[in-house]
This record gives sequence, structure tokens and C-alpha cells, in this order.
Amino acid sequence: MNAAVAAVAAIAGVCTGVVAMLAFRLSERERGRSSRGAPPAEPTLPPGVDTVLSVLRSSAVVLDESDTVLKASSAAYALGLVRGGRLAVEPMLKMARDTRRDGEIRQLELDLPRRNRPGRADLLAVSARSAPLGARLVLLLVEDLTEARRIEAVRRDFVANVSHELKTPAGALSLLSEAVLDAADDPEAVTRFAGRMQNEATRLTNLIQELIDLSRVQDNDMLSQAELVSVDELVTEAIDRCRQQADGRQITIASGGTADLSVWGNRGQLAAALGNLVENAVNYSPPHTRVAIAGSLVTSGGGDLVEIAVTDQGIGIPETDRERIFERFYRVDPARSRATGGTGLGLAIVKHVAASHGGEVLVWSAEGQGSTFTLRLPEPGSARERHLAVRRDRDGLGGTLHEPAEFPEQADADTEVDGQGDPQSTRTNETAREVLP
Repeated sequence: MNAAVAAVAAIAGVCTGVVAMLAFRLSERERGRSSRGAPPAEPTLPPGVDTVLSVLRSSAVVLDESDTVLKASSAAYALGLVRGGRLAVEPMLKMARDTRRDGEIRQLELDLPRRNRPGRADLLAVSARSAPLGARLVLLLVEDLTEARRIEAVRRDFVANVSHELKTPAGALSLLSEAVLDAADDPEAVTRFAGRMQNEATRLTNLIQELIDLSRVQDNDMLSQAELVSVDELVTEAIDRCRQQADGRQITIASGGTADLSVWGNRGQLAAALGNLVENAVNYSPPHTRVAIAGSLVTSGGGDLVEIAVTDQGIGIPETDRERIFERFYRVDPARSRATGGTGLGLAIVKHVAASHGGEVLVWSAEGQGSTFTLRLPEPGSARERHLAVRRDRDGLGGTLHEPAEFPEQADADTEVDGQGDPQSTRTNETAREVLP
């Protein structure tokens, strides 16, 4: 009897186990069917990551597990890192894949060609870092190092040039002081050497002052104290600055052109830039000639411009030197520059002042006929608006992340327009030359 009961209980247990196993199998099969029928879950950024990345100055790109760009900052699109919803830089893509595979943070520096500029030699220097973002996503942070590298190269060259330029007058003063000591019993020699020492000291003082001016132009926000500046007052101040030197060489400085023009900018820096142009015109003009300054208002594709042209009847600038005359310490005629006290920094200062005010400086020259330097500045209204826009962009942050669909492919914004032969600039030069005989 007990044996029969045990057998029945065993058979019932086996049946229950079989039924449970079949039920489990059916449940798993139904779950698999439902999971195959449902669409795959879209990868999303972890909570708060979008907000954190939007305040970074770095360009941010988020890749999903199929290397598709999930989101990217506007700077990443502007740099050409993302195109058509994919990461366009193969080394960065490989780095992201390696990070997804082992979860290690990686970093590399690259020199990338600029978009749609195959004929240009300039490169885009970037530093990229990849890091895992959750279990399925990879984050790329990209820093643009192009400007930092350029500034570093300029500083290296600047220090080397400054060392050389300061060494020359300092060495001359040392030698002249020894000569004065040796000629202590010869009053005529002492007087001669003392005069040369004064010349070298003046040259050294001028060099140091222009170094200070160039440093201010490069490092300061000159438009933080911008105001409406009268062009007539700038011209008068530039003429007064060079009048004694011009009278000593019997050079006439004449002004003309359109009256009552104004520009928006830093008065002191604009006066220094125009003064440098007039001073160069006087220094490189032969005696009994004229220097003309003319202002005019012209219209170009980008809006109205105020042009101030300084024209001389000097020796002119060879064509081979025109591309380099705005470089620091570059002199067309070093011997003549030393004789006139030139430091090779005046035109570099003019170039930086023009650029910081949203303008440029142009040069026309013919050997034996003279030169015309034209300072082109935007008219006051557009200049003020442009300055405010630059300040907003500079003080702003990286920006919100965007999906690729928000940035359709479009023409490259970096396309450059060759401005040579601008008829408006030609008319300004003609206006300045009308003042000359």
C-alpha cells in the first residue's frame, strides 16, 4: 500500500516537472517573439550629460555603438568633423572604436586639412580625447589648437628678433662708452662719440616704446573703450606728429578728401596707426616732395567703408618686398631704416590695429614713383555691431548639442574672395593723389 502511494506521488512529481518545463519553454518562446517584433531601443544620452557638454568650450561628438553620430556641438560641424551624420576623421573614429572596445580613455593630436581648401597649405591643429559614455556610447572632445600654435610660433620669432634688435644699440652704446673713456683728453672726440651715443639711446628708446605699443595692440581689447572718432581729428594729429620732421626736410604734408567722416574704435590706437603711416611716408620721401592724406567713404559688397589713404612721392617698394613689409622687424632698406631711426615695427602695429577694428591695410607702390597705404575701416554703425557680436561670441560657451539632421550639408563658409584690384580702393588712391601736384 505504501509502495503504491509512493509510486503515484513519484509519477505526479514527474508530470508536474514536465508541465513546468514546457510552460517555461513556451514562455521563453513567446518572449523572444515579442522582442523580435518590437523595434530596438534608441540610444540616448545619460541624464544631465547634454547639459554638461553644452557648457564646454571643446567641440563635443557623441557616437553610438554603430559609429553613428548621435549628437554633436555646432563647433564640431563648423570644423568639418561631422558630415552626413558620420565622424569624418578616420583617426578619431579608430580611437573611438578602441575606447568602446576596452573602455580606456585615449588622446591624440592631429593636423587636419581645412574643408574645401585642397590648394591651401594651412592646417587645422586639433587635440582629441575619447572616453566611454555609459555602456554603449563614446564621447569625443576636440580642442582647436591652431591659433595657440600660431601664437606660440609668433612669440618664438618675436623673442628671437627682439633679442637681436636690442643687442645692436646696446652693443653700440657699450663700444661708444669705451671710446669716450679712451678719448677723455680729446674734447672733440668726446663730443662726437657722445652725439652718437645719444642717437643710439634714442633708437633704443623708440624700439622699446614700439615694443610696448605692439604688446598693447596684440594683448588688449582695444575696443573695450571704443568711441566715435573724427577722421579729420586723426589726420590733424598725425600731421602735427610729423610736422617738425617734415619741415626739416622741406616736405609738405597736405590733406584732402571727404570731410566730416567718423570711425568707431580706440582713438589712441587709431591715431598711432595713422601716425605711423604718415611718419613712414615722410621718412622714405626725398626732400622737396609732398605727402598727401585723404579720407573717403566707399561702398563694397560687405557694406560701407571709411578709407584713409597716405600717399608719398618716395622711392617706392619693390614687388618682392610688398608681401613682407607688415612683418615685425622687416625692413625694405635696413641701412636707410637705421639712418631714420626705423625699428621695423610701425607697419606691424598698423596691421594689428586695422585687424582689431574689423578692417585692413592695403598697399600700392611703384619703384621710383612712390607708395600709397590705405587704412580701410568699417563705417561706425556696422563696426559697433560687429564688435558687440564678437564680444558675445567670445564670452559665450560651447553651445547646445545638435543632431545631424539639424546641420544639412551646405557650402563651406570659409570660402575666400580675392580682394585684389578693388575699384573702390583704386578710387581712394586717386583721391589721395589729387592732393599731390
